[in-house]
Amino acid sequence: MGTGLGYVLRHPLRAARSVLTDPVQAWFTFKDRDADLRERRRPQCRYEVDGDWEPHLHDCLGVPWPCREVAEFWALWAKVIESLRSRGLRIGPESFDTWNDGDAGLVRAIWCLTRHLRPNKVIETGVARGLTSRFILEALERNRSGYLWSIDLPTRNPVLQNQIGVAVKDLSTNRWSYIRGSSRRRLPALLAKLGQIDLFVHDSLHTEHNVRFELDLAWKHLGPRGVLVVDDIDANWGFQSFTQTFSGHRSMSCEAEPLYPDTRRFNQKGLFGVIARTRPLSEQAPQVRA
Repeated sequence: MGTGLGYVLRHPLRAARSVLTDPVQAWFTFKDRDADLRERRRPQCRYEVDGDWEPHLHDCLGVPWPCREVAEFWALWAKVIESLRSRGLRIGPESFDTWNDGDAGLVRAIWCLTRHLRPNKVIETGVARGLTSRFILEALERNRSGYLWSIDLPTRNPVLQNQIGVAVKDLSTNRWSYIRGSSRRRLPALLAKLGQIDLFVHDSLHTEHNVRFELDLAWKHLGPRGVLVVDDIDANWGFQSFTQTFSGHRSMSCEAEPLYPDTRRFNQKGLFGVIARTRPLSEQAPQVRA
């Protein structure tokens, strides 16, 4: 059954509580649940992994490889992971209920994108403990410019609620706005307010239905050198269908680097994707030096 009716009939009490608490969000949730159930009937999408995604990513940005920002990333990564572990938190796959913390590959890609693109406006969907948020904010601070808006529909688990954004809590947040709610509800108004954006990170509900909603909308507002990053692309067909629709732009599928194996994934790691509007370095006009 479509448009959320199937979910309502399967979970009447849960649906009733949701409607009473927040009827608008309940409607979006019901639709997402039904879309998820329909998508599960499809075979898994097999992506062709780019084993050299880091040099290819830097080529898209017009930045030489190797990149010195990678060394800075690893130093900060060790510091942040140790800080979270010192709070008694387990980091990695399924450490935040059924969700994962940002892995080193995904976060490193976003770190380099933020440092090299020097974006003025960044949006991410999905926060959890805020590992990705932390690295975006650290990169923006080193750039001395830019702002991050994070949209997140937090879990109802009271224990996990206390961990939301914990990786960011020891930072100054003068470059950050946390927007509570689903992307379906909050993203359209935010994009309408901001106009053009420079970097968009999807890490919320991983269904093709939701991925395409977010990417299609963000793409309309993405600047001429903008980049989209999509986590957990192996969980659905959204990245595949989007890159086929917008086939004239550079995209890559990259292996994640979790702290320990994720047994739910076909490769024990998972994948993330990048779509860039920038041209490869080999296609850019040579710079003329004075």
